Amino acid sequence: MKTLFHYNWQVREDWYKWCEDVPQDELLKARIGGVGGILHTLFHIIDVEWSWIRGMQEKPDFQESFDGYRSLEKVRKLDAEFKPEVGNFLLAWNDGMEDRILQDMRPDGTKVIFTHGEIMRHVIAHEIHHIGQLSVWAREIGKKPVSANLINRGLSMKIK
Repeated sequence: MKTLFHYNWQVREDWYKWCEDVPQDELLKARIGGVGGILHTLFHIIDVEWSWIRGMQEKPDFQESFDGYRSLEKVRKLDAEFKPEVGNFLLAWNDGMEDRILQDMRPDGTKVIFTHGEIMRHVIAHEIHHIGQLSVWAREIGKKPVSANLINRGLSMKIK
């Protein structure tokens, strides 16, 4: 599980670098599918990751909208602000946490129950899903997308 979080973080950083060469209007342009455009999707990935981690720690959720983060610099800064807490939670993760329960209430009053293991896998899959959307949008604007390859990222072992 930790490997896949680190994989997502590496790919996310690659997308930030990719965005440096894309005009601001293209980063903000509303796109078909997803939560909006390229930058809004990166913001959404960060928001969802941190919100679920905060929920498992029984801490308050992040409630800000994308409106205050409409630049690559601001999205990167938010990511840098949230990542230490996510990283510490990830470092502390152990098999005993897998079946812990998070109970929540949906806006309609429906009670929902999730295991922490289920949430962690959801957060990983959620980012991978959105990275696929970013790849489609990259091709739509004529740019090669970031590689989503897990191989050769140095995540599983050190090659000597």
